Amino acid sequence: MNSFAARSWRRRGGLGCGWAAACAVVLLAGCNSMAPINPPIEHVDKARGYRVSNLLKHRKARSNDIPTLFVLTFSGGGTRAAAFSYGVLEELRRTNVLVHGTPRNLLSEVDLMTGVSGGSFTALAYALYGDRLFSEYESRFLKRDVQGALTSRTLNPANWFKLASADYGRSELAADYYDEILFGGATFDDLLTKPTPVAAVTGTDLSTGARFQFSQDHFDLLCSDLGKVRLARAAATSSAVPVVLSPVTYRNYGGHCGAVMPAWVRDVTDPVSRARPSGRALLRYQDMQAFEDSANRPYLHVVDGGVADNLGLRGVIEALEEVEASQAYQKEIDFRIIRRIVVIVVNSRSAPATNWDRSPRAPGIISQALQSSSVPIDHFSYESVELLNDIAQRWADARRLEIAEKRLAGMSRAQAEAEVPDLRFDAIDVSFDSISDAQERRYFMELPTSFVLSEEAVDKLRALAGRLLRESPGYRDLIDTVERSTAPASAPAQRAARER
Repeated sequence: MNSFAARSWRRRGGLGCGWAAACAVVLLAGCNSMAPINPPIEHVDKARGYRVSNLLKHRKARSNDIPTLFVLTFSGGGTRAAAFSYGVLEELRRTNVLVHGTPRNLLSEVDLMTGVSGGSFTALAYALYGDRLFSEYESRFLKRDVQGALTSRTLNPANWFKLASADYGRSELAADYYDEILFGGATFDDLLTKPTPVAAVTGTDLSTGARFQFSQDHFDLLCSDLGKVRLARAAATSSAVPVVLSPVTYRNYGGHCGAVMPAWVRDVTDPVSRARPSGRALLRYQDMQAFEDSANRPYLHVVDGGVADNLGLRGVIEALEEVEASQAYQKEIDFRIIRRIVVIVVNSRSAPATNWDRSPRAPGIISQALQSSSVPIDHFSYESVELLNDIAQRWADARRLEIAEKRLAGMSRAQAEAEVPDLRFDAIDVSFDSISDAQERRYFMELPTSFVLSEEAVDKLRALAGRLLRESPGYRDLIDTVERSTAPASAPAQRAARER
């Protein structure tokens, strides 16, 4: 027994009557030790449920600037990631723009937030609470010793019976705690009528390494109802660091409810006319088939989303390539109304310094294990950002080529440009790597990946996120172009709107 456990044991009075009371509590708690079960569905209804594509359509029709798809991706990294992503939300909320002559803050223009691990808490909490989050998130989550509370609950004998069961692990205990302090038992059904951006958080299927997305489109593959899944359990799944926390288990009923594959599947799987690019789409299709195989996979064990994608960006990249490869899919999701895509990648990657290369002695086993897992994740994250930039460049090049072909056919430049819609793609990276001062950059890179930080560190992360976003040339250009593209015809009207 370690010293912390021993002190906890003594505080509870050792063996005596305190232990007897604890036993009674454990026996009573055993009645509620079952983990929640995601319920099955008999038939897929594409018009219902927390579906990212449907919710985006409704959001565009209901409120904000329709031609622009505005996406935020929040990386993993414990409280560090939660605070850094929250700082981006705060800066967007402080940034006022004119949209069709009406003053709005830029946060109201965001359509989609993706989140992984620590970033999933910010995405889900903002989707649930909206502006209320800005008066509560610090005290309820960011400046709370979440890690200490989870450790204390794990060591509490009252929870040992539950934790010893096959279907209630440390992550289930964490989910119950997250409900107490932040989510209040809310489910994905509770998000359906919210005017806030769509939140798409992910875990990782431990068996295959595939992304496990909390969207009804994904849960159709399992023939299960996402709407009844608690937000706290989704956050616990997305942050279930292997070994430290237990996998979260979901029932798989797939293959029996008439799930329909999206339109892009036909275009990327046809061996004769296979569309390109389709490599990532084909891999995703194989993952989808594996999720439907409930006969061989009746239980899915899901861990931290950062194992598959620590930026929350892979799903965005896959969707863009699926759109690029399939005109049928473009029509299915009404993609052709989009004239601009903005993706702000909020990356709180850390890189603690080591002195390994100064010593003839190799690092220890634990250090080797941690480095062996973090290096591939960091490299894949870097490549994901580059892939996003490559897609943006490829789309711009394709438009220029199409315009050139029409001009060769005899069209004027104005005619050709009018016939080829301009789809602008902006990728804005907000990360510690862009900090110019080496000492300041090292401070943030050294912050631990844990669910407890000092209040000072939380405040510094929030302030840094806002500053880096403001300093980004892409962000400044975004503000200018949003106002230009939605400006009223009359300049006086624009000035009057700004003064209101």
